[in-house]
Formats: sequence, structure tokens, C-alpha cells
Amino acid sequence: MRNHTSLTSFILLGLTDDPQLQILIFIFLLITYMLSVTGNLIIILLTLMDSHLKTAMYFFLQNFSFLEISFTSACIPRFLYSISTRDRTITYDACVCQLFFTDVFGVTEFFLLATMSYDRYVAICKPLHYMTTMNHRVCKRLIFCCWMTTLLIISPPLSLGLDLDFCDSNVIDHFICDANPMLKISCSDTWLIEQMVIVCSVLIFIMTLMCVVLSYMYIIGTILRFPSAQQRTKAFSTCSSHIIVVSISYGSCIFVYVKPSAKDEMAINKGISILTTSISPMLNPFIYTLRNKQVKQAFKDLVKRIILLLKN
Repeated sequence: MRNHTSLTSFILLGLTDDPQLQILIFIFLLITYMLSVTGNLIIILLTLMDSHLKTAMYFFLQNFSFLEISFTSACIPRFLYSISTRDRTITYDACVCQLFFTDVFGVTEFFLLATMSYDRYVAICKPLHYMTTMNHRVCKRLIFCCWMTTLLIISPPLSLGLDLDFCDSNVIDHFICDANPMLKISCSDTWLIEQMVIVCSVLIFIMTLMCVVLSYMYIIGTILRFPSAQQRTKAFSTCSSHIIVVSISYGSCIFVYVKPSAKDEMAINKGISILTTSISPMLNPFIYTLRNKQVKQAFKDLVKRIILLLKN
């Protein structure tokens, strides 16, 4: 994002100018951030420590929790600092870094969600081959592919974005450095980058959504052929958490990013961004924990261990 006027900083407008609302937003975001980091760290800890959580599903869940912590940490702490100090300025380099990391972590999550749906497909549709098909080496390669595919897709528009000029304004109508509001204030011709952002967004969503939909089409078809209602209920329960998380992630992000122009009104998008950067990462640990008996049991065992250690 080159600038012939030597731009060194941006001003993030945030969500509101009302001091009382800012206090409420600060408290709300601080609580959700702490819950998000704590909840996802607990899941990572459980999957590392508990011997019953060593399958591919929990390996992917561990990586997903890491991405959730990274994604929300790239957005929320800086905004909390801005509210508490009333300093809305952010340096050019910090803004570029925030844009890069939020894009990388956010997009990688979509590919990981698609990978997790494939894992559920193998587990339910081909259970006898599950341990050999989804062995640890394959899982690590799939994670690696998620990261590499993300970098390959987002690099072209980000590279072009580094050449943008900002002549008239450095005020970003958002609480984070996001592509759309930054394109809105640029005095360069942003048509090509806007089209690339749309194409990349659609490509990411279609690629991953097709994988999710196809996986669950086969999963549902297989489950419906199970002889007993108990087997069907148990099979559906192993997928329910993933389906809920997929619905939240796709629903919110498609609304924010797949749209005609960055010049559109940003007010609604900022509200949706709060959902993706704060609320969703907080909810996911609860969704996976409350709907998964093995994770709940592992958590109970961990609590018992801590209590025993404290007593001794």
C-alpha cells in the first residue's frame, strides 16, 4: 500500500463515538476474548493430554482452536487498546500486518473446516479404513495443504494492495484493518483489486463449501441406511458440532466479503465482523465441548487431576 504522500498511519473509527456504549463494548469484548482464549486453550490442552482424544478429528479440532485463538488475537486486543486509551491511530506497518494475519488465519479456518468434514465422511462412510486413511502423517499433510492453499490464494490481491495510494483520507471506517474499508478510502483505481477479492472469496467459499456439502450428502445417505435409530442418533451427534460451526462461519463471512463493491455501507458489516472475530471464537469451544461426550469426559478427568494436585 504505497503512498506518494508518505502515509505513516491510519485512524480506525471503531464501532461508535458514544462513551457509554464504548464502555459496554469494551467489557463485552474483553469477556468474550478471555472466554475464547481460555476455552480454545482448554481444548488444545485436552487433545494433547488425554489418550482418548488422539484421533484425526481431535487433531483437527486442536488446530482449529489454535486458529481461533490466533484470529481473535489478531483483531480484538488492538481494538480493546484503542477503546481504553482512546488512541485510534494505527501505524501503516501494523495495519498491513493485521490485514495479512486476519486473512491468513480466517481463510485457513475455512479450508480446515472442509478438511474436518472430509474426516467425518471417512469416519462414518468408511469406518473400517478410518485409522489407515486418516493416519497422523496424512493429517499433518492436510493441515500443511490448508496453510499453503490459503497463502497461494490471498497473495495476489494482498500484493496488489501494497501499491495502493491514499491521498485524501487515512480514516478507516472499521475497528480493524480490513480489505473492504481500506479499498473504500484509496484514491487509486481499486476495481481490479475489488474483483480479485470477490473472485478469491468466491473461490475459497465454493471450494470449501463443495467439500462440506458433498461430504455431508454422503454422510446423511450412509446414516439413513443404518438399521437402528440409536446408531443414526449417535452418528448425527458426532457431526452436529461441526455443522453448527460451519453454519456460523459461512453465514457470516459470505455476507461480509462476497458483495459487489467496497464502496458500500460498512455499518452492518462491522456488526457481522464482531460475530466472526469475537463471538464465534468464544462459542466454538462450548459447541464442541457441550455436544461431545469424549471431550466432556476428558475435561472432567482434567478437573479431577487438578483438584488432586491442589489437595496434595
